[in-house]
Amino acid sequence: MKRNNVKSFQLTVWSYWKENGRHDLPWRKTKNPYKILVSEVMLQQTQVPRVIEKYKSFLKKFPTVRALAKAPLSAVLKEWSGLGYNRRGKYLHDAAKEIVGTYRGNFKEALKHPPARTTVQSGGLPGVGPYTRSAVKVFAFNEPEVLLETNVRTAITHHFFQNKKNVKDESIRTIAELAAKGQDPRTWQSALFDYGSFLKRSGVRNNHRSAHYTKQSKFDGSLRQVRGAILRELQNGPKNQRALHVGHRMSHMFEKALEGLARDGLIKKEKGKWRIA
Repeated sequence: MKRNNVKSFQLTVWSYWKENGRHDLPWRKTKNPYKILVSEVMLQQTQVPRVIEKYKSFLKKFPTVRALAKAPLSAVLKEWSGLGYNRRGKYLHDAAKEIVGTYRGNFKEALKHPPARTTVQSGGLPGVGPYTRSAVKVFAFNEPEVLLETNVRTAITHHFFQNKKNVKDESIRTIAELAAKGQDPRTWQSALFDYGSFLKRSGVRNNHRSAHYTKQSKFDGSLRQVRGAILRELQNGPKNQRALHVGHRMSHMFEKALEGLARDGLIKKEKGKWRIA
């Protein structure tokens, strides 16, 4: 990799950031690790415009990690409603309880442990995988971690792998590390995100050339839609299965949705009625 190519890439990214960066995003105005964690979990598989207002309302309801840890799961899921992928809300809630209970609110200590994807038993924080762990370290503590997500892949693939297919993350990471060297971690990652987002809005579509790319399934008519509908109904109180089932036009997915929600620890059955766990 020629050094001047990386330098040219850096200048392009910084130039875009200076003129058009999204400097007013609310999570870019804080270094609070709790608020950064909330934003990162919300931004998983959800577009920025949808996250902004939810982020503000969520933090108004749960302003600190201790407030979130003390809240019942039903209140957390009610506030999460509309973002989709409700497991994220549960994992964030579980992570808050772990941070408060095990680490006494010390995020740096909590982030030292190997990342976990789902449960406390697997080590680390529930639902905080390698990417989210690194993102909190970058944006809260300005540590030099490399973040690979769709915008970063778009930007680097566009500049360095235009005529290649099945580009591996290892190759993208190598260039990302070179480009990040000597830059302020927090600001550089924000600039790189914004530049990649700009390329996508401009019509650049190259994530399909990534060896790790998977297209997100449609929401309408999906199992996710049924799960969300069930959770919304249960926010008003426990219901038996017959009452829950009424009105579901995708009844063939209903049983599977119930089983999945129970398996994920989002709902439980007591005395013949389903309720939020």
